[in-house]
Amino acid sequence: MNRITTGNSRSRQPAEPRTLPSTRFGAGRRFSWLMVVTGGLGLLASAVIWTDSIRLAEDPAFQPACNVGSVLSCTDVMRSDQASLFGLPNPLFGLVAYAVVVAGGIALLAGARFPRWCWIGLNLGGFAGAVFCMWLMGQALYSIGALCLWCCLTWAVTIALFWYSLVHSLGHRIIPAPRAWVRGVQEFHWTVPVTWYAVVVLLIAMRFRPAWQSMI
Repeated sequence: MNRITTGNSRSRQPAEPRTLPSTRFGAGRRFSWLMVVTGGLGLLASAVIWTDSIRLAEDPAFQPACNVGSVLSCTDVMRSDQASLFGLPNPLFGLVAYAVVVAGGIALLAGARFPRWCWIGLNLGGFAGAVFCMWLMGQALYSIGALCLWCCLTWAVTIALFWYSLVHSLGHRIIPAPRAWVRGVQEFHWTVPVTWYAVVVLLIAMRFRPAWQSMI
């Protein structure tokens, strides 16, 4: 005898699982390599500054290799009060922060996907780092009156890291924003860092123009 199939038999079949929206986000190779390169350069600069500051504390006559006159004088920057703003030498914060960035970039290259809070933390950390670097730049230009080339390198990589972390987060909807804004940021992503770098170079040129003219 054939089994009679009722209309309710379909409801007894197991329901297909629903696909939940992903709460973890990865990154393409371009942005992952950006993290590795900027973090690596920042780590290198922090390590050199830290090493030279120790040698300078041990030997007041020590001359760092980045001393190239009165304007490019790492010694003046390292001996300033601003070099240890929070009671610890600033390079120590850089060693930790940039090492985390490098590790994150390597993990992304290996296929890792991080939760939203990690990306928000990267954006907030990048923003804080960029603000801190711009404050240090202002102090170097208008209070200390000298530049450290390794410090300038950390400014440059922090600007790039902050901005492109924001571009990545907007593009992946980690940070919500109107779609028109996101498309504009993605299409003209280069305008902000180029303008930012141009303003920094202009400020440096204006501040030290008399010193450089006297050297010519």
